[in-house]
Amino acid sequence: MAKWPRAVLGHDLVDFRTMPAFAQGGRERYGLAPDTQALFERCLSDRSQPDLPLPSRAARTYLDILFFHPFKDGNARAAMLALAFVLAREGILLDQVHPLQTTRWADNAEGAADLAVLLGILITAAEQRLSHGRQS
Repeated sequence: MAKWPRAVLGHDLVDFRTMPAFAQGGRERYGLAPDTQALFERCLSDRSQPDLPLPSRAARTYLDILFFHPFKDGNARAAMLALAFVLAREGILLDQVHPLQTTRWADNAEGAADLAVLLGILITAAEQRLSHGRQS
């Protein structure tokens, strides 16, 4: 996953952060404990569980990246790329992402559920538009 921020940001080296991180102009602080990276990797590996609905897996991946803030820079972009990757792995390509581009709080359970519902709506709408385009 570290290759994505390297490509998007154009930096040579993008590894898991080694210091606390800050976002929103310093208003948000993301601490760092000895097991932070291992917890992050475990959370991401949980996303491959087929018993979770696809919108929930994609939403959790997105929010886990925002919650752990694994990189010094580019975490929101990495989260959006990871969300797209989870969907694309299942053959889903969203044709609209504007509704997703809003501030999200990773530790808000209701907001996480709302994000999964929104993703379900966007997936269904994209599939319908694609199928109507094929019929024309």
